[in-house]
Amino acid sequence: MQRVRRAAVEVPGEPTRRIEGGLVILVGVARDDTEADARWVAEKCANLRIFPDEHEKMNRSLLEVGGDALVVSQFTLYGNARKGRRPSFVHAAPPEVADPLYRRVAEILQDLGVARVETGTFQAHMVVSLENDGPVTILVDSPREERP
Repeated sequence: MQRVRRAAVEVPGEPTRRIEGGLVILVGVARDDTEADARWVAEKCANLRIFPDEHEKMNRSLLEVGGDALVVSQFTLYGNARKGRRPSFVHAAPPEVADPLYRRVAEILQDLGVARVETGTFQAHMVVSLENDGPVTILVDSPREERP
């Protein structure tokens, strides 16, 4: 996730979705992810204290500042480039698993009370633009004993 001043996602033939002040959350779904993982990630993103307080300390959450969220599916987060010259995506979930869990992250953020939640379009070519605030970029991964 990235703390942003503003962000937008453009998909050909669809209206541009925009947020002002909040988080861009790039969601990669692994083959073995579940509803519990989606919930854990959404709750962590909504409640992690990465926004400044009156003393400019990262001490407030997305919910506390009333920020927005732009949630974008990004299977390339599971690209493994350790071997060869082309990344392998064998650890990324297939669409029938990834799409519902990606959507679930956005739904849970709404249920938690995030001011505005916008999404990209699953499996579409998207242009994401953002103004990173800080910059603050945090990797949030649901807890596992083993991860690829």
